[in-house]
Amino acid sequence: MGGRSDWLARELRRAVADGRLPVGSRLPATRTLAADLRVSRGVVTEAYQRLTEAGQLAGRGRGGTVVVAAPVTAVARTTGGARGVHRTPAPFAAPPGPEIFDELRTAPARIDLSPGLPDLAAFPRTAWLRAERAVLADLPSADFGYGDPRGTAALRRAVADWLARNRGIRADPDEVLIVAGTAQGLGLIADVLHRDGVSAIAVEDPGSLGARQHLQYARMATPPVPVDEDGIRVDALRASGARAVLLTPAHQFPTGVVLGGARRRELMRWAADGGLIIEDDYDAEHRYDRAPVPALRSLLPEQVCYAGSVSKLLAPALRVGWLLPPPKYRQALIDAKRFADLGNAALPQLVLARLMESGELERRLRLSRHRHRRRRDAMIAAIRAHLPGATVHGAAAGLHLTLTFGPDDYRGSDTDLAAAALAHGVKVHPLSWHRQRPSLPGLVLGYAARTRDEITQGLAVVGEVLSNG
Repeated sequence: MGGRSDWLARELRRAVADGRLPVGSRLPATRTLAADLRVSRGVVTEAYQRLTEAGQLAGRGRGGTVVVAAPVTAVARTTGGARGVHRTPAPFAAPPGPEIFDELRTAPARIDLSPGLPDLAAFPRTAWLRAERAVLADLPSADFGYGDPRGTAALRRAVADWLARNRGIRADPDEVLIVAGTAQGLGLIADVLHRDGVSAIAVEDPGSLGARQHLQYARMATPPVPVDEDGIRVDALRASGARAVLLTPAHQFPTGVVLGGARRRELMRWAADGGLIIEDDYDAEHRYDRAPVPALRSLLPEQVCYAGSVSKLLAPALRVGWLLPPPKYRQALIDAKRFADLGNAALPQLVLARLMESGELERRLRLSRHRHRRRRDAMIAAIRAHLPGATVHGAAAGLHLTLTFGPDDYRGSDTDLAAAALAHGVKVHPLSWHRQRPSLPGLVLGYAARTRDEITQGLAVVGEVLSNG
């Protein structure tokens, strides 16, 4: 049986590698394939098991056996000397361009530790379907027409109540603007500010590459302002000359620092002199060791444009977020939303509003906090075991950790480290993607969407890659 299993495992690997069995495809049941090949079922079971142990297949219960990873295709950049050639996987072959996150998402890997995702497997499908049926049963026919570009009244009311309970923000539902996620919100803000003569929005450094790309696509300059252990340096913000700044003050991305009290007071003085703060409150609800700090919007309603979404609460696929614009820009942002798409789809808004009003979303948040805390603890333990020289940042909150390496721990580039990890089946973000100025190498690692075993295995791979680098 060993020889036949070897042959079948080899052929299956080839089929996965050349795309005949793409990632996500379902293999025949072992009994069916054995009958087709006229071999014993044990031959097929053994071959499937070998590829499962290699991380290319996974059993899905009634869903059968599914291809979950393919060999990484070597492309683009080559480096190395007489001892051989190292080929860099596509996402890390060049500085990150506009398509970088699409490339990384589609790159095959056994364990994905990319930041920015909640536990998608925990999406409340049953509760969503129940709420959807209730919405459709009660919805008047007239509500299937074009609606308010600001969003449905039900969701704007639910968001206002949610922010009051969870973020200490007092806002009237009429102040809420529903958008297609924070990404669209940033694009609308940039467009409106550009029309008002603002040509630059300062950003934290390090700070989100994705947010920076959205602003740059909207023709905004993004001068970097350094972040230290107390958050953004307001003296450097003043020196930049920018009239607007994008901040993540409750849990800075990616370092995890919280904007300190003294810095908040400095920032308030900067805003009082005519500055606009864009507050991206992207994961403030996910606090584990202490209560979240108040949102800046709760203190400075006239100078803060607040942005939030359900991407980290439920799923990015819903494409639902919200803005609380300051009075100066409220009507301009409503107009920008109107002419962008006439408003978000109404049905998902009404379903989400029902989940928020019923308390279902808060119940889910409480459950996810416990689950995420256990996964965070597993990641910290795995880092201590496999990357003992790394410094961990941002453990008190959020869905990711950031690691930095001192010169005695790692002298290479973090993109090379991320490329090597991907070549061994593990996805991570190099910290340099999220920087505009050079600094220590590091990694940004998401833990919310992976099991504790996957986290441990993934960090073991990264540790092995680092030790062999």
